[in-house]
Amino acid sequence: MNQPLAYIHPEAIIAQNVVVEPFTTIDKDVEIGEGTWIGPNVTIMAGARIGKNCKIFPGAVIAAMPQDLKFAGERTTAHIGDNTVIRECVTVNRGTIDKLKTVVGANCLIMAYVHVAHDCVIGNNCILANTVQVAGHVEIGDYAIIGGSSSIHQFVHIGAHAMISGGSLIRKDVPPFVKAGREPLSYAGINSIGLRRRGFSDQKIAEIQQLYRLLFLSGLNNNAALDQIELELAPSPERDEVVNFIRNSGRGVIKGYSRNGNGGGE
Repeated sequence: MNQPLAYIHPEAIIAQNVVVEPFTTIDKDVEIGEGTWIGPNVTIMAGARIGKNCKIFPGAVIAAMPQDLKFAGERTTAHIGDNTVIRECVTVNRGTIDKLKTVVGANCLIMAYVHVAHDCVIGNNCILANTVQVAGHVEIGDYAIIGGSSSIHQFVHIGAHAMISGGSLIRKDVPPFVKAGREPLSYAGINSIGLRRRGFSDQKIAEIQQLYRLLFLSGLNNNAALDQIELELAPSPERDEVVNFIRNSGRGVIKGYSRNGNGGGE
């Protein structure tokens, strides 16, 4: 770990077998877990909490001060989960008084030039492709995949197992288990391939498909569709996850696709 061409603050807490490459700066109030590799020209600022067996590539900046004019210097953190890969020039800002922390979960792949703003919470096993821009207070569920060059509006929620096409402008919440694409961003079916890869049975996938047919393709508004879902489909973790996600949506959910481009389902 003792790299003479890197600067490591004496108060940083770094496991013995962490590798720190040349020209990297590690500030005070930093914790780095076992087996992590920190590449050259990385900047890890005060408040970083980096897990075990992570890989952080050149040019990344972890735990920089949030880009929020309301930030008043409160002590906040930025967390990177175990086994997560942070590629070149990624920026992960620490939190503000809202959540006091920004979180990127375990087993994630955050590709080059992604920005994760203050108070975001990204789940486990997520993939954010190159140049995805995540504004403040965004929440992204486990196993979500966000295509390259997409931009996510502040306070948006993206459900678990969702897959969003590259170049998307994500202004509204994206519910769990779906694919989303087009402009404006719209429902494009369920993420059946991803669900199958993660062990969902054909019966469970069919149940989720029926749920979204009622929600997006029945012509009912969201409240009526949710009532119909609860009437027709037996309770299950997946059904309840979708119903609760939509009922609790702060920004409203994306619409179902229609050929005239106006969407539907709301």
